[in-house]
Amino acid sequence: MFKHTIFIPQFNYAYFCALKPNIMAYKAIIAGASGLIGSNLVNILLEAPQYAEVLVIVRKELSIQHKKLVQLVINFDELDKHTEAIKGHAVFSCLGTTKSQTPDKKLYRKIDYDYPLQMAQIAKQNGVDQFHVVTALGANKNSSTFYLKLKGELEDELQKLGLKTLHIYQPSMLMGERERNHWLEKMATGIFKVIDPLLVGGLKKYRSIKGTTVAHAMFKKSLESATGTFIYTSDKIHTI
Repeated sequence: MFKHTIFIPQFNYAYFCALKPNIMAYKAIIAGASGLIGSNLVNILLEAPQYAEVLVIVRKELSIQHKKLVQLVINFDELDKHTEAIKGHAVFSCLGTTKSQTPDKKLYRKIDYDYPLQMAQIAKQNGVDQFHVVTALGANKNSSTFYLKLKGELEDELQKLGLKTLHIYQPSMLMGERERNHWLEKMATGIFKVIDPLLVGGLKKYRSIKGTTVAHAMFKKSLESATGTFIYTSDKIHTI
């Protein structure tokens, strides 16, 4: 069911945007809104005048409230029952899990591959202008690493869909405050603080990157009208 976090009848944002032709009244759809990148992206879009509505598709309701925020709480296995909701300017897939959170590889594949791909298929069916997805640096369907292979397979299938505009973001080690910080992630954060300055030239793409940096890049690219498929490695994301 839909859940509006707050409703202010005195102010019709879409109508206001219609009166101001230089202000766009976009609708964004975000899956993975509780994660590091997704939560930052939600905050950015809620404050962006170009967006009149931000629909988050979640498994449990977020604690934040905003006049532009709409929450659709669902079982992702029943995503096909909510196709009508996935209509707007841009779909952002920030879905992802970790081995520590999801040791079952079948469930891991559902979250990192099945759900994003299904979101993209629905977006194409509904004529959504843009699809944005977060994968990983080194994603390759031929990789011997389960994680990178899975991300590579997703990228490959998404490109086969013929989406009007597909933006693929390949961040390296992500930095930022997470809901749950695993001790390995904390250790990696410390290591990257030391080695980041040493990664120069062709190695710059392996530097760590903040979740907020990726989220801002996704927002900025959503305001562009270019069509086609665009892939951004971590070093490119830094420059957006």
